Amino acid sequence: MQYSFEKYLPWFVLREVPFLGNTMYKKLIHGFQSPENVLNASKNQLGMIDKISVKIINGIKNHKKFQDRAKKELELILNKNIQIVTLTDPFYPALLKQIPDPPPFLTYLGQLDNSAPCLSVIGSRNATSYGLSTSENLSYNLAKKGFQIVSGLARGIDAMAHKGALKAGGKTIAVMGSGLNKIYPRENTGLFKTIAQKGIVFSEFKINADPLPTNFPIRNRIIAGLSCGSIVVEAAKRSGSLITARLATEYNREVFAVPGSIKSKKSQGTHSLLKQGARLVENEMDIIDELHHFIHEKKENYLHAPLQKPKPTHYKTKNLKDRKLIELIEPYPVHIDVLIEKSGMGSSKVASQLLDLELNGSVIRHQGNYYSISEEYH
Repeated sequence: MQYSFEKYLPWFVLREVPFLGNTMYKKLIHGFQSPENVLNASKNQLGMIDKISVKIINGIKNHKKFQDRAKKELELILNKNIQIVTLTDPFYPALLKQIPDPPPFLTYLGQLDNSAPCLSVIGSRNATSYGLSTSENLSYNLAKKGFQIVSGLARGIDAMAHKGALKAGGKTIAVMGSGLNKIYPRENTGLFKTIAQKGIVFSEFKINADPLPTNFPIRNRIIAGLSCGSIVVEAAKRSGSLITARLATEYNREVFAVPGSIKSKKSQGTHSLLKQGARLVENEMDIIDELHHFIHEKKENYLHAPLQKPKPTHYKTKNLKDRKLIELIEPYPVHIDVLIEKSGMGSSKVASQLLDLELNGSVIRHQGNYYSISEEYH
């Protein structure tokens, strides 16, 4: 532990310097090779760095005043057996290092694996059943092909992306918008622990940092930066997922979008991306065709494997008496009154059949008496 403390303390001290952002931090490390050298540099030497301000130079020269704060943070991290990877470590994610403002270091739980390419799967927190099932199935199939699935641990599309990859026995990476000691949302605590055991959870924030709204756009650049491509499954016009997609474009990474209903506001963002040139996704092969060169040679045999889906988690039945009704139910939720009108059946009969279909997992009931078809029914 003492070795780790001495190794990482300069990184933490330098992070405490006021006005020093990630872009300048990267320039300093590139110029001086290590944070120790930065902290020991003269004012003249520091002044040679392009666009460095006097405030940053003065902060670096007075860095000892930040040592106690840095020591306290580092002790918290090491005492919890949280790992650290820095920009100069050989196993720092290679694609992330290429962006203009990579985190100088990341704290993480889990096992680093840079042998497999990363794909981010992102979208709405308040997703439809269509979006949730699409996220899970795409992530499952892409994990089977050898990709690590990256997302943000948020409820909705993100959570299903992680679950799909785990169900496939693949790797998944969660990038936090808070410190590793502040799991958010709390409902995903179990998922957080599973990913920490079977994948990896990253954070660039201090261990006890709260999930502030300003953290998530900052976090999104890591999701985009880790990945050779980003897939937006479902997103409204103003969505954090669109920030990730824009950043992916700036980093010269591929952007993919899943089309949805023209009537769904939750697909307006993805349709906007398609209009701007994002690649349309109907299944995982649309992505594989573009990114097959990223898959490690030993996994090339996966490229032409038959399409697989996650094993159903519910027992399915398709009774003949339900067929007329179920043919009227779509991936997007439809109100029970519409089903009564289109089926020509009485309200009590429709309600009874919907209950049967819900119990056997063929349909999903949503708030307000809306129903949608289960992806697993097909």
